[in-house]
Amino acid sequence: MRFHLIDRIVSWTPGQSLTAIKLLALGEEYLADHFPRFPIMPGVLMLQACVEAAGWLWHISTEFRYPVIVLREAKQVKFGAFMTPGRQLQVSVELTQLQDSLATFRARGRNDAGEQTVFAQLTLFGYSLAQHTPTGAEQDALLRDYWQKRWLALTGQWWGPIPSPTHARSAAN
Repeated sequence: MRFHLIDRIVSWTPGQSLTAIKLLALGEEYLADHFPRFPIMPGVLMLQACVEAAGWLWHISTEFRYPVIVLREAKQVKFGAFMTPGRQLQVSVELTQLQDSLATFRARGRNDAGEQTVFAQLTLFGYSLAQHTPTGAEQDALLRDYWQKRWLALTGQWWGPIPSPTHARSAAN
């Protein structure tokens, strides 16, 4: 992903639910193209914010067991009110099923006026790079460190810079 959409995680209960916030600013680069005279957050990015929130809930519920989490399936996706610049998207996710490397979530986005913007049932797949490449264990450690620091920043517990996993690897050599 080229950028992260979640700006703040405001509440969570591991194994159950998480609520996150995305503040939509007019300066976000994709708004120049979607649509120049009537900028709105694309539906696919609202869905991505839900996927990110679900990923955070899974990370914190399993103590960052899977350093890589990807979307496997999105079902029952429904879009509602537009998300316009200056609004706040509140994303709420609930963990509905957890089976080894698969987790299912119910996700909902609402704007700051309380209008539903997106709803979906998401299935995410988690895995470790150590299972696939000779240097995977080293990469997994770098990713876990990155995600843990990012979690602390999103929850207001970390104030320092968060080096990217690539930067951390080159600095360690």
